[in-house]
Amino acid sequence: MPSDSTLRIVWIYPDLLSTYGDQGNALVLEQRARRRGIDAEVVHVRSADPVPETGDIYLIGGGEDRPQILAAERLRRDGGLHRAIARGAAMLAVCAGYQIMGSTFGGEEGQPVDGIGVLDISSTRGPARAVGELVAEVDSALNLPTLTGFENHMGVTQLGPGVKPLSQVVTGVGNGNGFEGCYAGHVVGTYLHGPALARNPALADLLLTWSAGDLPPLDDRWYEALRTERLSAVLPR
Repeated sequence: MPSDSTLRIVWIYPDLLSTYGDQGNALVLEQRARRRGIDAEVVHVRSADPVPETGDIYLIGGGEDRPQILAAERLRRDGGLHRAIARGAAMLAVCAGYQIMGSTFGGEEGQPVDGIGVLDISSTRGPARAVGELVAEVDSALNLPTLTGFENHMGVTQLGPGVKPLSQVVTGVGNGNGFEGCYAGHVVGTYLHGPALARNPALADLLLTWSAGDLPPLDDRWYEALRTERLSAVLPR
C-alpha cells in the first residue's frame, strides 16, 4: 500500500495519446481500488507537464504517429517515468505507448524513431494494418485468464531477452510473431484496446496487487458478461 494510503494512478499525456479510449484504464483502476476501500486518485499529466516520480501505477495509451513521436521526445527529456519505474512503480503501456517504451519504433514514414528504453523491445511498421478483435492466452506465470481486446496498429514488435511475452495469440496479430505484448518486472506492454482493463479486470487487479498488496475479490458479473460476449463473438463454438 502507498505510504500515505492514497493510490496514485498517473495518466500520461492525455493530450497526445488518448485516441482509442484507453483513458478508461485509469477509470477502471480507480473504481476497482475504491470498491475495496483503497483511496485512489487519477493524476492527469499533460505533455507540457513534468511526469511525477511518486505515482504508484502509470498508464499511457495509443495515438497517431506524430503525437507518438512528440510523446517519446518529451518522455526522454523528462526522465520522471524512468525514475518511477526504477523504484518499482507499475505500468501499463498500450499500443503507441507500448512501442514508445522500447528502444526504437517506426515513425510517420517508417523511419526508426528513438523510444525511451524502459522495455527491451523494438518496433517497426508492418506491411499491413492489424485491425480487429484480439484474443491471447497469458503466460502461465502471471496466472491470468484469456485476454480479449481490439487492436488497430501497423506495428511489428520484436522482444529482446530482457522481457517475456505477455501472451500467445489465438486470434489476431499482436506483436506480429505469434505473441501479444510483453512484460518485465512490474511493466506491461500490449496492443489491446477495449479499454484493456475493462475487458480484462484480472489484469487490472494484477497492477493493483503490485502496488497495494493482496486484494479481496469483487463481484465481477458485469465484467464477465462483457468478456463472455466478446470472446464468444470471436472464438469458434
